[in-house]
Amino acid sequence: MEKTYLQTAINEVRTIKVEDDRTGMSEETLKRAFLDNLFYLQGVDRSQASPYDYYLALAYTIRDRLLLRFLKSVATYKEEKVKVVCYLSAEFLMGRHLGNNLINLGIYDKVDNVVGSFGLDLEEILEQEPDPGLGNGGLGRLAACFLDSLASLEVPAIGYGIRYEFGIFHQRIQDGWQVEVPDNWLRFGNPWELPRPDESVPVKLGGHTEIAHDEKGFTKTVWIPERVILAIPYDTPVPGYKTNTVNPLRLWKAEASEDFNFEAFNAGLYDRAVAEKMDAETISKVLYPNDNTPAGRELRLAQQYFFVSASLQDLIRIHLRLHDNLDNLHERAAVQLNDTHPAVAIAEIMRLLVDQYGYDWEKAWSITQKTFAYTNHTLMPEALERWEVSLFAKLLPRHLEIIYEINHRFLEKVRIWFPDDDALVSSLSIIEENHGQKIRMANLACIGSHAINGVAALHTELLKKDTLHDFARLWPQKFFNKTNGVTPRRWILLSNPELSALVTEKIGDSWLKNLDEMRQIEKFIDDPEFCDRWRKIKQDNKQHLADYVRKYRGIEMDVNSIFDVQVKRIHEYKRQHLAVLQIIAFYNRIKQNPETEIVPRTFIFGGKAAPGYFMAKLIIKLINAVGEVVNADPDVRGRLNVVFLPNFNVSLGQRVYPAADLSEQISTAGKEASGTGNMKFAMNGALTIGTLDGANIEIREEAGAENFFLFGLTAEEVYATKAKGYHPREYYEKNADLRAVIDRIANGYFSHGDKSQFQPIVDSLLYSDPYMLLADYQAYIDCQDAVSAAYQDQARWTKMSILNSARMGKFSSDRTIAEYCKEIWDVSPVKISLDEFSPVL
Repeated sequence: MEKTYLQTAINEVRTIKVEDDRTGMSEETLKRAFLDNLFYLQGVDRSQASPYDYYLALAYTIRDRLLLRFLKSVATYKEEKVKVVCYLSAEFLMGRHLGNNLINLGIYDKVDNVVGSFGLDLEEILEQEPDPGLGNGGLGRLAACFLDSLASLEVPAIGYGIRYEFGIFHQRIQDGWQVEVPDNWLRFGNPWELPRPDESVPVKLGGHTEIAHDEKGFTKTVWIPERVILAIPYDTPVPGYKTNTVNPLRLWKAEASEDFNFEAFNAGLYDRAVAEKMDAETISKVLYPNDNTPAGRELRLAQQYFFVSASLQDLIRIHLRLHDNLDNLHERAAVQLNDTHPAVAIAEIMRLLVDQYGYDWEKAWSITQKTFAYTNHTLMPEALERWEVSLFAKLLPRHLEIIYEINHRFLEKVRIWFPDDDALVSSLSIIEENHGQKIRMANLACIGSHAINGVAALHTELLKKDTLHDFARLWPQKFFNKTNGVTPRRWILLSNPELSALVTEKIGDSWLKNLDEMRQIEKFIDDPEFCDRWRKIKQDNKQHLADYVRKYRGIEMDVNSIFDVQVKRIHEYKRQHLAVLQIIAFYNRIKQNPETEIVPRTFIFGGKAAPGYFMAKLIIKLINAVGEVVNADPDVRGRLNVVFLPNFNVSLGQRVYPAADLSEQISTAGKEASGTGNMKFAMNGALTIGTLDGANIEIREEAGAENFFLFGLTAEEVYATKAKGYHPREYYEKNADLRAVIDRIANGYFSHGDKSQFQPIVDSLLYSDPYMLLADYQAYIDCQDAVSAAYQDQARWTKMSILNSARMGKFSSDRTIAEYCKEIWDVSPVKISLDEFSPVL
């Protein structure tokens, strides 16, 4: 009888759901874990805790849940010997982790309830997290979206990059000028990363090569380095949306192989005692050091090689744990080069295969070409990296020899395929002979990869037609288009929760894994109640941004005005100064006739200029100078307002994209590879004014031409206009309104009478205008008038906004990654199963 009763009791206990405090997902378990971490990890109780203590306690609570899935994912990949995507990128602009991790784990609302039960505000806790500035813009943010999609699609992957101690600089605006200050994002530590010092690898630099003989008497080349840097990996778990897959982002930190020279210290040479440590740590110190000096260029090349070498050594080590040799490396790893920054990987893998693992050249080259693929991100020849041969000889002597050999063997074949075509040989050569010998990294990437892709339909066509024309002629089968995309989890669900809730209420939540399903909301465009709610959500988002700007910039913004937004890296080809010409044109209309009717606008700018890029920094000054005059003029108050948001980053973008009415995508046609900000704006219901450039073309195709404000020359017209001789001053002479705009800048109206301040911009526009602002000016102004007219019809505008959001399914990064997997990488999803927690009774 007692035995039967005991057995019944045990069976009843076993039916009770018992959770591990480290991994459980119920609210009660999360509460316990949160308080435990606050006490045992932060060393404070609730009476002492700061908002940052609460953030760290919550971050560690969520990280515990990720680690269960992370370790299970890695173990599954090893057990099943799956093919893994290795994404090499100099930038990973991840954004804040906590909010995104809550979304992807599906516990955002639970955690909101948990912290709310303690009288805490989740939004305030989320604001405590630094925004890691490990990227400069679209390139790094794309890499982050791709990692999110890889995990969400359950694709085995690892991201490889650099753990910069200081990311992209923190931008301040002083007297209208950009001022760069260090972005010390690690000053309070980083709860999301896992140091792996036991998996460190050595990276060689400098020195010379020697010919030696192996144990069989065969000759081989030996690299004798000048110095050896230690690469220490730090892993950050990257979860997929409502999957068990969590993939690693592995970032490398540089340290000296010997931190401290005790002999030098004892001799009183204190600086020399730590010189090696300081020299080594410089490599991972700062994202994109200024390369206007020889030292800066050397450091940048050292950075690129450092993370590439460490990553490939790591990849090979992982492979050899599971396989006897590297013969099948390409069957177990797909390595993607995100632009030319990691292109030295082609030479490095050859060095490792030939010098370290004894492969003959042909076998090593076959493995290399089958393993690597290359994404090009630019059409501008000056942006394709070229390194001086002398710099390679100094820093990477063995790689220079390997590149010479790759080039020699390749060009021998080209001469056979195309005899007597010296021009073709010169174009395809890795070595550029003009103006001093340089190594063309794009050529190296093209030759060493089995696939080459552009990032928008137009971009890919222009690559084949112009930038990489001769490679497309040689290997047309290598070229693919993979139009970029962005993750809807961060850029809609996390950034725009009200809009997400409305869409989910109407069509369910499966759109978050298949954004094409957003098209279902089209059936509500004639539903007055739906349209009213849509419009109110936009107005609420505008108010949230206005409150933020008032708090941090002290500027009032009229939420009933058009929020006309251009936030992106500052560059002449992106033509922020064309938008400034428009502001001055509107300003001139009002000054000429204060009674003129103008739909109120708030012009919002944000973005950083490269520290060494004078013209971009002068454009920032011009934006702020025009804003200073316009915002203070009583004639235009309430009708025009200019706001520059300093230090634009991922977190600020999450506020801006949902609040925008109009998205400015006005680059010169044929210059922007793709753009991804254009996608984020459109997904959140902003209408686009833009040229037929980059992904704008496909956005217009998807949204419908009638829901896109198009202006400007096409890429073909740009080329044709320049070919027949472009004379920008003629546009200035013939257009009185344009002349009045330029003259206002030139006569010192926006520079307190200093005519010289903006003279470089004026001279560039009048005498060269390389990005053809003046040719597109009148079309742009006419199109902006059409925007104003459309905005006055709010019912029509709202329908256009809904259709833009509904039709952006193509621009999910899930679609992009699925295409890479099928057409370039040949990888498949792998299901990750978690074991039930079962306490021992």
